[in-house]
Amino acid sequence: MKTDYLIVGSGLAALAFGSLMAKSGKRVKLIEAHYLPGGYGHTFELDGYKFNAQLHYVWNCGEGRTVYKMLDKLGLNPQLPFVEYDPNGFDRMRMEGYALDIPYDYAELARRLGELFPDSAENCHRFVCEVKEIADAIDNLPDLLSRDSLTFPLPPELRHVPKIRSMVRFYKSTLQDVFDYFDLPKAAQTLLALQWPDFLLPPDQLSFFAWLMLFSGYCRGAYYPGHHFESVINSLVKVITDNGGEVLLEQKVVEFLLDGKQVIGVRAEGVGKHEADGQTLHYADAVVCNMDPRKSAEMIGFDKFSAKVRKQLNYDYSYSNYMAYCVVKGIDLRDYGFGKSNLFHTEQPDLNQAFNDMYVRGDYSKPSFAVTVPSLLTDDRSDCPPDHQIIEFLTVANYDRFLDLKLSSPRRYREKKQAILDTILDIMEEHYVPDLRKHLVFKVTGSPTTNERYCWSPAGNSYGSNMTPQNMGFGRLSSNTSLENFYFCNASSGFAGFAGTIWTGCRLYEKLSGDSVL
Repeated sequence: MKTDYLIVGSGLAALAFGSLMAKSGKRVKLIEAHYLPGGYGHTFELDGYKFNAQLHYVWNCGEGRTVYKMLDKLGLNPQLPFVEYDPNGFDRMRMEGYALDIPYDYAELARRLGELFPDSAENCHRFVCEVKEIADAIDNLPDLLSRDSLTFPLPPELRHVPKIRSMVRFYKSTLQDVFDYFDLPKAAQTLLALQWPDFLLPPDQLSFFAWLMLFSGYCRGAYYPGHHFESVINSLVKVITDNGGEVLLEQKVVEFLLDGKQVIGVRAEGVGKHEADGQTLHYADAVVCNMDPRKSAEMIGFDKFSAKVRKQLNYDYSYSNYMAYCVVKGIDLRDYGFGKSNLFHTEQPDLNQAFNDMYVRGDYSKPSFAVTVPSLLTDDRSDCPPDHQIIEFLTVANYDRFLDLKLSSPRRYREKKQAILDTILDIMEEHYVPDLRKHLVFKVTGSPTTNERYCWSPAGNSYGSNMTPQNMGFGRLSSNTSLENFYFCNASSGFAGFAGTIWTGCRLYEKLSGDSVL
């Protein structure tokens, strides 16, 4: 049976779009290759413990913000509360000789930096003020981010905007460029950029605007789902099915069906327990593609797309990550300073060098990594038994290196993953939780090949297109594909992360329905 909207993939952008369309009365069918919905937002269970594939803290969940507005439109806000991180220090940045807790308040952040770096207090204050003013300007320009293309010089209606000159000045800058512009001390740069795992990019590659939007987003409020991420995914799926839609899992798209320049459906084959089902044809008035845009374009044929879209599809993928999912028992991590915050640690004071050592050279002897404690972020203990706590570690990893290890020697692949965890645990025991290993009752590690296997992300990429200035500029890939009734809807055609992909799905819904959400 032909449906109104056929959605390929079940990431957050797809679920946001699909739930809104289903709620509005449209017939929606969503097909997903994995056995769980949610993309990187999915939750998996091992030995009775539940872990989210990749998401940690999120932003834009407060009243009047993107996530809140979408959930309000769907009537889900009462049942999907978000717990706020510590406003006095949602990110704890640590390196030898320095400790900085990032607060919501910009003035307090500038004061803390001034205390740490008295000789550069004025430069730190100028930098923080500039970040706040540009962030406020962008926040007051919702139409700016919804444009499919924007070029400079800016159109007349935008030239009056406060701080627009700064926006233009730093438009193609890396975070490192802006640090240098304000002549910040190297240690201050490291502390301010130590949440690099949120982007999987070091300062000399990361788009300043990508950093600014996420940093300022968290300063407006950092959150975690009160009932874990599984509740968010399941609730969006339920909206689709409760309103007559379908969510079909373990259905891998092997072909997009075209009639001239129009995509009319897909051919999918069963995988996993549905492998015996064979292949099925799915037809729709419109096809919304949540899978990687370049991958889908390869399947369709690049020659079918306009020159403009082909150029936009020429993005490089974001880097991938290493994850360690661990459980402790017989210890309360709150006694060691953990709670409603994340910890970011570096052994190497130069983050650009630390990143190069790990990603390029495969050397994790002086790693930089993130630590999150999901069990302490909410009172909902459905992720593990009451006397257990989950703690997770994340850092960057090179897909090609891990793929080569896995294919050439599974034993060396496992040893490399364990060696990285051992180094991290050594640092944790030395600086944060003595005898942490004695309390570990569960551990499992994931690499870029794990991402590729379970989330169907090419090269194990974590955020779609890489968040470099080249990929993040206005005029980047949007939902427009140049094919009739075929739309992109994922991080590479919008914005990455929890709030970014939800924004992407909402915007496409607004575009196709004429209804307002944001």
